[in-house]
Amino acid sequence: MSTLRVGIATYEQIKARTMAIARGQVKRTQDEPRVWFTSIESFAKVLSRSNQDLLRLIRDRNPHSLDELAEMSHRKKSNLSRTLRTMESYGIIELQQGERRRLVPRVLYDQIRLDVTLGEAT
Repeated sequence: MSTLRVGIATYEQIKARTMAIARGQVKRTQDEPRVWFTSIESFAKVLSRSNQDLLRLIRDRNPHSLDELAEMSHRKKSNLSRTLRTMESYGIIELQQGERRRLVPRVLYDQIRLDVTLGEAT
């Protein structure tokens, strides 16, 4: 596993950077964030203490389905599913199709590093 670098920028900054990359005007560098949040608050919600515990549980116990993870974590499957879909949208986890078409969560990184730039994002 590896480290996921996360950055904070406004929606407009993220969109402008993505468009500049698509047009070939800007090239991504190895050390820049791969995932962007629009605020530290949104980052904190996705990686709250309970969600960090959930990631560790997935990594350490390798549940074979969301039902199994719900039982292990003592969380409702509907809330768990929503949380995992959000984490998947940010590239933190992957939901793979397991036996009998059950979703199996997998943690993709062993570290998440938040880069915060004070001032204008480039």
